[in-house]
Amino acid sequence: MAVIAIAIVARNGVLGDGEAQPFEFAEDWARYKRVTLGHPMIMGRATHDAIGRWLPGRTTIVVTRNLDRVEIPDDPRVDARVATSVEEALALAQELDDTVYVAGGGEIYRQAWDSLDELDLTEVHADAEGSVTLPDVDPAVWEEYRRDPRGEFDFVGYRRRQ
Repeated sequence: MAVIAIAIVARNGVLGDGEAQPFEFAEDWARYKRVTLGHPMIMGRATHDAIGRWLPGRTTIVVTRNLDRVEIPDDPRVDARVATSVEEALALAQELDDTVYVAGGGEIYRQAWDSLDELDLTEVHADAEGSVTLPDVDPAVWEEYRRDPRGEFDFVGYRRRQ
């Protein structure tokens, strides 16, 4: 199974402040939806709450220690699961598909970091304020294999070095 982190990140590594992302680009959101469509996504409860809805066309696995804080609607269009750990979420995802996206937040990225095969990042050419950060993308560990400049940001792919 390919485990891929997907995130929008400021130049200084900031993802947000725990409640919202500092950047929002329509092109990034459209790409996020297109890339993750059909694949399971793993995210923490706060990230799910920040998105504010269940995304159609993909299984969303929400990681939380408080299972009662995640309400899954009785709606056939919603494919959602809840896990109490990243390891449990990865095991659920493996049963569903050969590709899974880890979609944040910062603590979920940290817990999944050693399991990641790729990073699919939108790297913004500006710093941001916030306490939630992406772990450092160490060039000794991660090899850049794709960069698509878009003006204010680049779409960048990294693979774990063998």
